[in-house]
Amino acid sequence: MRVVNVCFHGIGTPRRGLEPGEESYWISRDTFLGVLDQVVGRDDVRLSFDDGNDSDVAIGLPALLERGLTATFFVVAGRLDQPGSLSSDDVRHLRDAGMTIGNHGMTHRPWRGLDAARRHEELVTSREVLEDVTGSRVQDAALPLGRYDRAVLEALKPLRYRSVQTSDRRWARTDRWLQPRYSIRHGDTPASVQREVLQRPALPYRTKAALVGTVKRLR
Repeated sequence: MRVVNVCFHGIGTPRRGLEPGEESYWISRDTFLGVLDQVVGRDDVRLSFDDGNDSDVAIGLPALLERGLTATFFVVAGRLDQPGSLSSDDVRHLRDAGMTIGNHGMTHRPWRGLDAARRHEELVTSREVLEDVTGSRVQDAALPLGRYDRAVLEALKPLRYRSVQTSDRRWARTDRWLQPRYSIRHGDTPASVQREVLQRPALPYRTKAALVGTVKRLR
């Protein structure tokens, strides 16, 4: 089955210092709610949130529950309990509300080019931290900044993650381990998301996007 994975980051006003370029992934509350309204009732849309911002609980969770939606929240383990980020109690609250918790690494650094010790911290230790918090298995991972190559994928496969989420802007197949996503960005509107994300692209765009993904997997 073909699905479109839609990813949010921050909503509203950030309550922590942002990394360079991160502000382009923060959207207004109105935009967020408008996009959610576009996907209600669609079984070909999957939702996720990256970075573990406290807006996930303050704005994201109530809006999801009001609409009967669920999502996966990919948490940066090293930001837990820091100002502007999710607390451990927040993560448990998300879990208890029927949401899925995924791993987004320890420090939000790209996983490409890491030495063995740092890679273990990002792929394994961070997962263990989140499992200790939730008391349940963390089965999904999202690549920080969407960056990956063959070495990253080869390191992830033995860890038996159920899915690995990328930032490749194309539709996905439910039976694939690697799941491309569309990140909603500052400047997007519900209308542009409907037009550019929620409608399956034409064949030439799909072919180009698939080729880009192939190059990343093989490099």
